[in-house]
Amino acid sequence: MGITIQTASGAQVLPWLDAVAALRIEVFRDFPYLYDGELDYERRYLASYASSANSLFVLARDGDKVVGASTGIPLTDAEPEFQAPFIEQGIALDSVFYFGESVLQRAYRGHRLGHLFFDEREKFARSLGKSITAFCAVERPENHPLRPADYTPLDSFWKKRGYEKQPAMRTFYNWLDIGETAATDKPMVFWLNVLGLKDWSNA
Repeated sequence: MGITIQTASGAQVLPWLDAVAALRIEVFRDFPYLYDGELDYERRYLASYASSANSLFVLARDGDKVVGASTGIPLTDAEPEFQAPFIEQGIALDSVFYFGESVLQRAYRGHRLGHLFFDEREKFARSLGKSITAFCAVERPENHPLRPADYTPLDSFWKKRGYEKQPAMRTFYNWLDIGETAATDKPMVFWLNVLGLKDWSNA
């Protein structure tokens, strides 16, 4: 496909904020996020990655075009909404590397780029001495009116990567859904992986 993978960390992510923001707005319009995104908000959200010395962007580029991106940040530098469930469970924040998102344009899916995104972030987390990687995913009801008939959740992919769903670890995050007039809190459930149990680098 001619795709190149590039990483950037800390202040190096600054030139890529708009590209990642545009991808988030594009990809997260789809179910289950249904996110009616806005560029200025995205810039403010992603600025926390630029201010963290150990943040990570993994970028998939087709020529000069960024077609996919995956992000991560030490949990100590993440927003309080993402820290709270770990504090409640007595998990040290400085042991965790938090995965923000993986967004990839539809035409580029099915070529193992999702695995590459996880590989790069897990490798980076190990280099920082982190013992846990984690992310959270929105939960929508099975009968949601905008749920596509052919929708397949990513649970099986995440489980194969060594991640386990943590029903007791939840948070809420606020955004505007497509077709709505006001933003609402969305339930998010966490998935955790203890690094070292599975090495995918040669898979």
